[in-house]
Amino acid sequence: MAPGNLTQVTEFILMGVSDRPELQIPLFCVFLVIYGLIVAGNVGIITLTSVDAQLQTPMYFFLRHLAIINLGNSTVIAPKMLVNFLATKKTISYYGCAAQLGGFLVFIVAEIFMLAAMAYDRYVAICNPLLYMMVVSPQTCLLLASLTYLYSLTTALTVSSCVFSVSYCSSNVINHFYCDNVPLLALSCSETYIPETAVFTFSGTNLFFSIIIVLTSYFNIALAILRMRSSEGRRKAFSTCASHMMAVTVFYGTLLFMYLQPRTNHSLDTDKMASVFYTLVIPMLNPLIYSLRNKDVKDALKRFLDNPCHSLKIV
Repeated sequence: MAPGNLTQVTEFILMGVSDRPELQIPLFCVFLVIYGLIVAGNVGIITLTSVDAQLQTPMYFFLRHLAIINLGNSTVIAPKMLVNFLATKKTISYYGCAAQLGGFLVFIVAEIFMLAAMAYDRYVAICNPLLYMMVVSPQTCLLLASLTYLYSLTTALTVSSCVFSVSYCSSNVINHFYCDNVPLLALSCSETYIPETAVFTFSGTNLFFSIIIVLTSYFNIALAILRMRSSEGRRKAFSTCASHMMAVTVFYGTLLFMYLQPRTNHSLDTDKMASVFYTLVIPMLNPLIYSLRNKDVKDALKRFLDNPCHSLKIV
C-alpha cells in the first residue's frame, strides 16, 4: 500500500470476549455479577482494614492496597467491557485506548510488586518476629507502597508511550476485550521492534524480580517453619501466610502461563482467556481468599456489622 493511501486510525473496535451475538446478553450478566462481587469484596476489605482498630498492622496495610489495586484494575477494564456487550458499535477512541492501556499497566505492575511486598512482610513476621514492628514500620510500609505506585506509573507511561509511538492504519479491529499491548501491536503498519522490546523487557524484568522476592521469602519461611519444634507453632505460622500463598500461586501462575508459553502455541484467544482471569476473576477471588481463610478479617466484619457506627468513629 502506498504511503499516501494510509489512513491514521482515530478509534479502535474491540471484538470482546466473544463475537457470537447470542452470547452477548448471557456474558453481560455473568461479568456484571463478577464486577459487582469485585466492587463489594474489595471495598469491603478497604473499609474493614481502614476502620477496624485490630487490623492496623503492616499485613493489613498491604492487603488494603492490594484491594485498591484489584478494584482499580478491574474498573479500568470492566465498565467499557460491559457497555460493549450491549452496544452495536463496540468502539473506543484512540486516546481512550491509550488511557485504558496505561491504567491497566499501572495496576497490573502494582499488583505484581504489592504481592512481593506482602511476601517480604510475611517473611519478617515469621523469621524475625521480635524485630517485626521495627523492620516493617509504618514508614517502611508507606515507602514500599509509594515506590510500588511510582514504579508502576513509570512503567505504564514508558510502555504505553512506546506502543502508541507506532502508526496504526487501515485495520483497527482489536481481537481483545480491552486495549492490550500485544493485540495492539499486531495492528501496527510500522516497525514494532522498539515497543515489542520494551514490552518484553519490562514484563520479563518485573516478573523475574518479583518472583525472586516471593520465592526467597517463602524459602526462608519454609525453613523457619520446619525448625519450629511446636506443631501448634508450625500450624499458626503456616496459617498466617496460607492466604497470600494461594493468591500468589493463582496470580503468578496465570501470568507465567501467558508469557512463557511457546510462540508456536501462542494465540490472542488464549491471551483473552488468561486476561479474563487476572483482570476480573482474580480481583473477585482475592477478597474471598483473604476473608474466608482469615479469622481476623471475619471477626472484624462481624464487629462492623454488629456496630457500624462505632467502627466509623475510629476513622
